[in-house]
Amino acid sequence: MKIKVILIILFCSHCFANCNSQQKVTAPAPVADTAYTYSKGSVDGIGKFYMGREIAHVMGASGSDWLERDDRNQEENTNLAIEKISLPANGVVADIGAGTGYYSFKLSAKVPQGKVYAVEIQDEMISFLKNKKAVLKDSIVEIVKSTTLSLNLPDNSIDLAIMVDVYHELQFPAEMLQAIRKALKPAGKILLIEYRGEDPSIPIKALHKTTVAQVSKEMMANGFQLNYKGDFLPIQHFLLYNKK
Repeated sequence: MKIKVILIILFCSHCFANCNSQQKVTAPAPVADTAYTYSKGSVDGIGKFYMGREIAHVMGASGSDWLERDDRNQEENTNLAIEKISLPANGVVADIGAGTGYYSFKLSAKVPQGKVYAVEIQDEMISFLKNKKAVLKDSIVEIVKSTTLSLNLPDNSIDLAIMVDVYHELQFPAEMLQAIRKALKPAGKILLIEYRGEDPSIPIKALHKTTVAQVSKEMMANGFQLNYKGDFLPIQHFLLYNKK
């Protein structure tokens, strides 16, 4: 087990180090950017802070194998996470920061008359998603290229927005939460699956984990309240938020 933990930490260090030179965020021109503060970043962060939390580096395309690793279900029980997501057959889901589509293509089976938007910002990941969609011949998943500030989704169009180990990496969390709020239907919800920051034994770097208290503070500031907290996953939070 100790060897496996060391390998996980080394792999994550490699993936995040590759992003260091290009993911640093400088303070924008003086506009209404009062939500954020800036200072020298830590090794795993970008030097930009939101409500006291430093924003983490984005995992680059070099992390594709990590996302698709064979033992991911064993480590995270992703099958149970999918099972616990409640959706009608005609539901519409946005998998934000979809990456390789690990969750997107599993979710498509839950909405056979609906739609899954695989929302991704990185061109390399977009290519991976397109290839995977073609191989699987999946007609439910629709790939959407986003930006750091926009989902590029229609207003009032989705029942659920899901972010799996993504929220802590959003460069503009306040703006993205407002974009998600606009895209959600009136009764729509946000699901965050994040590594548990309260547990130091989880072998994930600190900035790539979150605590319920911190993330709920940020969600509340943007018009969302905690609806359900699931403690059934081995190393991650399962947090469902609805509009206040």
